[in-house]
Amino acid sequence: MDKKILSIIIADDYPMILEGLFKELTSSGYHVIGQAVDGMQALELIIKLQPDIAILDIDMPFLNGFEVVKMAKEKRVATKFIIQSFHKEPPVVMHAKAIHIHGFLLKEDSFSEIEKCIKAVASNTIYYSPSLNSDFLTTLDKNLFSLKLLTFSELTILKLISQQQNTNSIAEQFNVSVRTIEKHRSNIIKKLEIEGETKRLTYWAIENKKIILDM
Repeated sequence: MDKKILSIIIADDYPMILEGLFKELTSSGYHVIGQAVDGMQALELIIKLQPDIAILDIDMPFLNGFEVVKMAKEKRVATKFIIQSFHKEPPVVMHAKAIHIHGFLLKEDSFSEIEKCIKAVASNTIYYSPSLNSDFLTTLDKNLFSLKLLTFSELTILKLISQQQNTNSIAEQFNVSVRTIEKHRSNIIKKLEIEGETKRLTYWAIENKKIILDM
């Protein structure tokens, strides 16, 4: 990997973090071709400059990091994406996996970890922060695989559940009986291997709403 040839765009709404990352990258020989302080500016730079890699903060004004990735991919941009986040909760990391993020780092990771991630991503290898243990990541992969096992009807119902629509409302929209929707809910629970009371599906769907709606 030739650092000088590899083009990078960085985006973060915290000026000190952005400046620090820029200095670390450039002093290490990387070619940073653009900087952005919000998601909209980042998206515009990515579409215009088509960098090899974009390192994005997850929480930015106007568009968050995930939204930037999704919209850039819709424009057929070949850029590889690395997300930086303070968050490591399952829904956040699973969302990153669902939209095929190339690298996921925590803000607590050192620059040496960032560099390892850049090298891996540049070599077409997926890289997640070592702070996220393998069992945790394997569980998330399993959850995503289970979501893909849902039928079109089951996924549609799950999307409505994530939007906090109740069984009666969903039954009316499908023009079927409440019992039929309850059967679908039962099948979804089994496929997703959700344990606990029946309301647990609603909690799970709301918690993972962004992932479900993206599918």
